[in-house]
Amino acid sequence: MPPYESLDVRAFEARASDTDLEDLRARLSAARLPEAETVASTEAGRQRWVQGVPLADLEEVVGYWRTGYDWRKFEARLDGIGQFRAVIDGLGIHFLHRRSDRADATPLIMSHGWPGSVAEFVDVIDALANPEDSSAPAFHVVVPSLPGFGYSDKPSTTGWGTEKIAAAWVELMRKLGYNKFLAHGGDWGGVITTILGGRFPEHVLGIHTTLAQAPPGLSTEGLTADERRWTEETGDFWHHRSAYAKQQATRPQTIGYSLVDSPVGLLAWILDKFAEWTDTEDSPFETISRDRILDNVTLYWLTRTGASSARIYYESHNSLDPDLRVDVPAAITTYPRDIEKYPRAWAQERFRHIVRWRAPTSGGHFPSLENSDYFARDVQAGLAAVLAATGTR
Repeated sequence: MPPYESLDVRAFEARASDTDLEDLRARLSAARLPEAETVASTEAGRQRWVQGVPLADLEEVVGYWRTGYDWRKFEARLDGIGQFRAVIDGLGIHFLHRRSDRADATPLIMSHGWPGSVAEFVDVIDALANPEDSSAPAFHVVVPSLPGFGYSDKPSTTGWGTEKIAAAWVELMRKLGYNKFLAHGGDWGGVITTILGGRFPEHVLGIHTTLAQAPPGLSTEGLTADERRWTEETGDFWHHRSAYAKQQATRPQTIGYSLVDSPVGLLAWILDKFAEWTDTEDSPFETISRDRILDNVTLYWLTRTGASSARIYYESHNSLDPDLRVDVPAAITTYPRDIEKYPRAWAQERFRHIVRWRAPTSGGHFPSLENSDYFARDVQAGLAAVLAATGTR
């Protein structure tokens, strides 16, 4: 185990009981499902999903979850990376930590979002810590579970929003001996990464993010046709496809009962987002394996975090400080099928020192899962530009 400055950092192993796994299979066997959607059976592609997860797709995944999926493989994968817990501001925080073998490695904290987890990054941690290309930057990679997610503790009081989480990440990195570090994130992790860069420039060397939220109220005047399309698609998402966010922001406890009591309900709630937010023609399994999605869903199930994870919306929905500015170097990648996309002209109103801007021709909201090789290379290149801007590479 690496040497830590703080004695309250402890090694951790994930072990679900056989009883919990048997209970999961029993609940899946006894699931009571609704009738099929009323979308015409001739519909193909994304049209099949307009009313939500199609019954046939759900039945197939439930059958595999019950009879073919192996949770123990994912437990071994987490153990192989290195799992730990630390107490920060009275709350236990779970995190993965892989130190690079390279002497020139830079600390990097990577933050996931909802409905993700540390499962988002397990396929890229090794490539980031010890890249095959010796000219690529290497990182000491830290991947925490957000409060209320995974094996982190569930907050018992209000207040654990994105501002407090960002401050907790600074403390976590300090406990690991990393006083200066880089940060990456998307979704809620992108908000946290923005706050890290804006509030803690004395600790954060720079950031890479797939969510570059602009300040509100900016004009579309002067934008290109493609940039206007981005703003229209983002507006359409928030006006017509964000009911889940409003539910979790206003009544997380109510939806939480279903998410904690029914594995099929939890699967459908999460699978719906993977289907809608990935760059696919029909099923999210075109780019993400069933096992990896079920690793993510099963982690929510076994830790009973359906309600506690939903509360991040209650704590932080629409709460990013409109006046927050990020002056540390920023690398930004916006994927075409992501749910929020902001033109560079808008993004640079908040991110004052953009050193690398990329808009790939493919990819969605879960790039580390959809194309892990491309994602790892993009993070490496983005953070190489950040380090060059700081004069440290």
